[in-house]
Amino acid sequence: MSYFELFSLAPGFAIDKNALSARFRQLQSQYHPDNFASEDDRQKAQALHKASEVNDAYQTLLHPERRAQYLLKLAGIDIADEQQTMHDMDFLTTQMTLREELEAISSQDDPEAAIDAFSATLKSAQQQLEEIFVANYQHSQFDVAADSVRKMKFYIRLRQQLRQLEDNLLDL
Repeated sequence: MSYFELFSLAPGFAIDKNALSARFRQLQSQYHPDNFASEDDRQKAQALHKASEVNDAYQTLLHPERRAQYLLKLAGIDIADEQQTMHDMDFLTTQMTLREELEAISSQDDPEAAIDAFSATLKSAQQQLEEIFVANYQHSQFDVAADSVRKMKFYIRLRQQLRQLEDNLLDL
């Protein structure tokens, strides 16, 4: 059973997050280990396994890059643990530029404004990559769609580094 089936959702990148959350709460309640406290060890283990599967499925479908990666996996392309090097020179140049901008934020006159601007840039780039993914996925151009997911992962790491920088600057 796919994660989409588990959550009674049509497979695709665009999902109803309210329906996802409602079904998650329902499944979480249904498979909560406390409901199986009086059952035998085998049933307890099955319930625990199912609860874990529900949590994994929810996290996968909730996050756009994970959802995209999962859709690719359903199409036979598993990029979860790969360490593929990007050969897109324009993107590599963009990576270097963004990393330099991130490093320069702490020395800005108004680092909070710089963080907000940089965050908006990252969000916009992420949205563009999601659109590229959808277009290519819908046309079964899975290799190109996979490249957009690889690029999404870079932006996610960069957003994490930005949050860490923000936390460090606010602690001063």
